Amino acid sequence: MSWIEAVILGIIQGLTEFLPVSSSGHLTIAGTLFGMTGEENLAFAVLVHVATVLSTIVVLWGEISGLFKGFFSFRWNNETKMVSKILLSMIPVGIVGLFFKDTAEALFGSGLLLVGCMLLLTAALLMISYYASPPRRKEALSFRDAFIIGVAQACAVMPGLSRSGSTIATGILLGNKKEKVARFSFLMVIIPVLGEALLDVVKILKGDDASAFSSISASAVVCGFAAAFLSGMIACKWMIDIVKKGKLIYFAYYCIVVGLFAVVYSQFN
Repeated sequence: MSWIEAVILGIIQGLTEFLPVSSSGHLTIAGTLFGMTGEENLAFAVLVHVATVLSTIVVLWGEISGLFKGFFSFRWNNETKMVSKILLSMIPVGIVGLFFKDTAEALFGSGLLLVGCMLLLTAALLMISYYASPPRRKEALSFRDAFIIGVAQACAVMPGLSRSGSTIATGILLGNKKEKVARFSFLMVIIPVLGEALLDVVKILKGDDASAFSSISASAVVCGFAAAFLSGMIACKWMIDIVKKGKLIYFAYYCIVVGLFAVVYSQFN
């Protein structure tokens, strides 16, 4: 992988991590077009996912620091409730990570047909949330809603099924306000992605899959990480505004086009 390819993939990851179009799906498509192996694609995906999580922390630092202060005041306040909801939402994806991680990783090498189908499913979810969402909005996201949104996040380990699209669409269908769901969606992914990265570091130290990471040059690592971080900051701010204005339907159309391209391309290669 050259540093130019790393920059392109980093920008793709940074933008698509927050936009409801599936970062994993786009990385798989781009990696296939660039001739990357499944192992190398997965290794790079882990790297740039960490970069976008760090960009989330930077963009939402005011809210995150407020949650920490409120949580460690050891009182049952709004911040403690929100942290509890975030932790509750992490249970489904934690179960997937502990017991089905190898299966999930194997899906990244299963080709573009699966990615295309999952992008079409993402489009369907976005369209349903746009046309069938409840007219009245809840003032606060409930613990029940947090867990259901967590289940949606766990399902989004499928390459091509957008995590942000799935969680935000699910939250909207449950009757929550769009901006609040978007912020919750971005906050709930921080610990799972960092935890997954830690597990991958442990695997490298043990010698598992080390060749996949060593095949990526230092310049590609730095350039890809920086590109994903900077583009992630832009996309995170942009996405919150997009959700607030209710323009997710345009991303459904985009997912249909890219999904169909992936399906057709997979049949001829």
